[in-house]
Amino acid sequence: MKDKIIVVGGYGQVGSVTCHELGRRYPGMVYAAGRHFDKAVRFSKQTKGRVLPLHFDVNEPIMDDFFIDVALVIMCLDLQNFAFVQACIDHEVNYLDITADYSVISKIETIRPEQSTVVLGVGLAPGLTNLLTKLGTERLDHVDEANIHILLGLGEAHGRAAIEWTIDQLNSTYTVIERGIEKEVTGFSDGKHVLFPGGLGRRTTYRFNFSDQHVIPRILGISSVSTRLCFDSAFMTHVVAGLRRIGVVRGLQHPKIRNKVVDLMYKMQWGSEVYAVSVVATGVLDGRRAGYQGSIMGTREFYATGRVAAFAANQLYSNQQAPGVFHMEQLFQPMDVLKTLEDTMTFEEKIMDIYG
Repeated sequence: MKDKIIVVGGYGQVGSVTCHELGRRYPGMVYAAGRHFDKAVRFSKQTKGRVLPLHFDVNEPIMDDFFIDVALVIMCLDLQNFAFVQACIDHEVNYLDITADYSVISKIETIRPEQSTVVLGVGLAPGLTNLLTKLGTERLDHVDEANIHILLGLGEAHGRAAIEWTIDQLNSTYTVIERGIEKEVTGFSDGKHVLFPGGLGRRTTYRFNFSDQHVIPRILGISSVSTRLCFDSAFMTHVVAGLRRIGVVRGLQHPKIRNKVVDLMYKMQWGSEVYAVSVVATGVLDGRRAGYQGSIMGTREFYATGRVAAFAANQLYSNQQAPGVFHMEQLFQPMDVLKTLEDTMTFEEKIMDIYG
């Protein structure tokens, strides 16, 4: 019987949260896997043995016996070895990935599992952002535009890989779907105002290349979708936007400058640990133009991501799902996920009339 759950990167920030949640539910069946076995051992002791240590390097050749008795693999690292995902599928192992990078997601989407279930974009963004957008389509009769706004705290201790990815997106050029047509845009441009919940107030958010805006149009049938980002520090948000506008951010393409900025961001804390997401969907309700706004707010984004991953993992582990590659909004109901997180975040929603 396959009963093992392997969390790759299980002793990291997100992975440790996922392991703790699953370890309490399935003690002795969850493995925190990574290259540093000593860290995995220390983490296992913290869980009093509910989570077990496993030495594993996802970039090394995978032996067939690795998958013996494995039911589910949860990827909490930035994956480069796509052969590993294929190996999971070949061995009929379910697979879950938290990445926000669409270049990774789009490659995994090409896999065609016959026995395994693959769930992608499991976390805050993508993940909860997709579910809030889905909630908008359920509250309105029709949605023709969705704007996703994300606020992240600069005081949270993010992993180096996450900081590198964020820095790289400041120089990105990518396509979005606008009125059903692909449109090329640039990262941290085209500011839009939004009112965040919980006293965070009115902020300006800027385009950012999260994967949700690439997936939602074809899954939820919305003709215009965009995702934008700001930081808890309005000053730092405006500084980054200004540097992007005058071209200074292009200097981050040089390895030495990029590494120094990443080092600085990794060592310094510039704000708080707050995060917020607000999805504003517009469309039609009862024959009139209307809008929907669904918002969440909490602290420690990595904790929210880990909890969402644990929810999805539990669903895959305890309930048989159809084989294939899915995103959160295709398998799970928004309120089911939000209810499991109500002890760690606030949620509010409203319907608005739109005139003119």
